[in-house]
Amino acid sequence: MQTGRAEQPRRSRAHRAWAVVAAVTGVALLVAAAPGSVPQRAGTAYLGGHADAFVTLLVGRSLEAGPGANTPACTVEASRDGKCAGLHRQRVRATARGAGAVLQAAAGSGAPGPGHTVLLPTDAAGPLDIGLAEPGQLTDVTVRDAHGRYVGGALDRHGRRWTNTEPLRAGERYTVRVGAQDAAGTSVGATLAFRTAPPAQGGRLTAEFGPRPGTYGAGQIVTAALSRPVPASDPEARALVERALQVTSEPAVEGAWHWVDGSTLHYRPRTYWPAHAVVHVRSGLDGVEVDEHTYGGRSEPVDFTVGDRVEALTDAAAHEMTVRRNGQVLRRIPVTTGKAGFRTRTGIKVVLGQEYKVRMRGDSVGIQKGTSEFYDMPVFYATRVTWSGEYVHAAPWSVASHGEENVSHGCTGMSTANAAWFFDTVRIGDIVRVVNSGGEPMAPFDNGFGDWNVDWRDWLAGSALAGAPEPAPVTVSQPPARTASRLQPLT
Repeated sequence: MQTGRAEQPRRSRAHRAWAVVAAVTGVALLVAAAPGSVPQRAGTAYLGGHADAFVTLLVGRSLEAGPGANTPACTVEASRDGKCAGLHRQRVRATARGAGAVLQAAAGSGAPGPGHTVLLPTDAAGPLDIGLAEPGQLTDVTVRDAHGRYVGGALDRHGRRWTNTEPLRAGERYTVRVGAQDAAGTSVGATLAFRTAPPAQGGRLTAEFGPRPGTYGAGQIVTAALSRPVPASDPEARALVERALQVTSEPAVEGAWHWVDGSTLHYRPRTYWPAHAVVHVRSGLDGVEVDEHTYGGRSEPVDFTVGDRVEALTDAAAHEMTVRRNGQVLRRIPVTTGKAGFRTRTGIKVVLGQEYKVRMRGDSVGIQKGTSEFYDMPVFYATRVTWSGEYVHAAPWSVASHGEENVSHGCTGMSTANAAWFFDTVRIGDIVRVVNSGGEPMAPFDNGFGDWNVDWRDWLAGSALAGAPEPAPVTVSQPPARTASRLQPLT
C-alpha cells in the first residue's frame, strides 16, 4: 500500500527560517491527496461535507536563538501567541466544493475575497518551517517544485513542526500539501503555494547543502543545490564548481559528485559510509570568478555523523526481510510485498522519514475510489523509502500472508510488533534493499535516493572532473559590490 506523507526525525533543530504557521479553526477538512497522484491546483483544500472552514496563516521570519545569540527565541508557540514581530497574519477560507475548492486570500480583515490563490513567499537561503499554531499534530507535509521534484523534510519529535532537510532553490515555485489532526483528532488539511526569490542578476553562485546536521544512516546522500544553473555546455565552469565543493570524512573514503542537472549535485562514496564516520561538507567558491559574469559566494557548511550501518534486505520471492547492524543479523521478518500489478520497486532505497501514523488512500497512487483495489485506512509504524509513497509498515490485516505470499499494493507489510521494532531500529539514511520482486528498478534521483543503484563507473561519468585536466591556480578576488537578493513578495 502506498501514499505520500511527511517525515519525522529523532530530534528538533535550532535554526533561522522563514516559517509558514497554519492555525485551523472551524469545521473539519480532510487530508490532502498524496504525492504520486496528479497535483491539485495551488490552494486546493479538502472538505468533509461542511459549508465553510477558515485557516489562519502566519507568514514571516521565525527565529530560534542559538547559543550566545542576542535575538530572543521565536518559536511556533510564540507565533501562535502573536509574540513574534514581523509575522504577517492572513485569513483564508475553504469553500464547500470538495477537491476543487480554492483557498482565497482575505481582503484586509474582512471576509476572504474571490479569485486570489494564496501564495506564500519564502527565501531559498533559509530553511522552510511549517507548523501548527493551535494544539494538534502534523500528519502529512509534502513540498514539490514546479518541475515535480520533491523536497525532503522532517517532523520534530512532537509532530508540531516540519523543516526541510534538502535546500530550496532560488527563483522556484513550490506547492505545499499539509495534513494535520487537531486536539480532538479531527483531520484537517490544505494545499498552499509559494515561490522563492530569484537570484540577483549576475550575482554570486552559492550552494545549499543537505542533509542538515544530525546523525544519519550509512546510505545518506550529500546534496548541493546551486543558486543558479551551470550548464553542461560550460564544462570548465562545472569542473571549477565541483572542485570547490569539498566533502571530507573521518575516516577518509573514496567518493565523487554527480551532476543530476544544471543546479543539483549529489555526492556519495564508492560504497556506503563507514559506521560512525564524521562527514564535513564545505564550499570554496567564495570570491572565485566562475565566469565573466559570476563570482562565487559564501555557502553555509554542513557537518553530520553516521550511525551504525543498518541494512534491511527484502527477498520478495522468499517473503522475508533480513535486518543487519554492522554486518550482524538482528532479525528475520516475515513480510508481504507488492502483488501483480503493484510490484514493489527492486533495488536499493534509503530511508527518507518515519511516521507513527499515516492515512493511506488508493487514489493517491491512481487507484480510483469505488474499484475493488481502492483502500482508505490508517497505517502505523510507517517508514518511508520513496517520495511517491512506498513504505515499510504494519499490515495486521494481511498477517496470514506474511512469509507466504505477496498481497500489498507496493509497500512492504509486516506484523505490528515487527513494524514497531523496525521503526525503532532504523533512522533516516539507512539502507533498504529489495530483490526478486519483479518490480520496476528504483529510479536514481527523482523518487528518493536511488543513487546507490548507479554503477560506480557510471557515477564517475556524471562528474565534471572525469578526464578534466588539473586546474591552473585560481586567484580569489572579490566581485564588485552588489545588492543582496532579498525576499520578493508575490503579487
